[in-house]
Amino acid sequence: MPANPKYLTTSFWHRFAKITAGILGGFLISAEIHMVLAYWIFDHKIILITSVFTLFIFWVTFMIIPFLFKNGWKIFGFYMLTILILGIAVYFGKIYQPII
Repeated sequence: MPANPKYLTTSFWHRFAKITAGILGGFLISAEIHMVLAYWIFDHKIILITSVFTLFIFWVTFMIIPFLFKNGWKIFGFYMLTILILGIAVYFGKIYQPII
């Protein structure tokens, strides 16, 4: 049974924003979450060992989320803002708590 056309995204650019946010943004967010945890909260060795499994689970989760929204550009902007905030946290984590 095919999908109902009224629920499908008709704009190419909204589809492009959702796919880009899902694949690239989802990977960057999941990787930066693990880097923030390694720098700020836990022992970095434990995070590196468990990131093999949890990074893939987070990536798949963050890949599905953009397709739940109607507007692709809003979720794209939200992902970029999240990447920026996590990047700043990683930057300051490197400065104030360097891994030896």
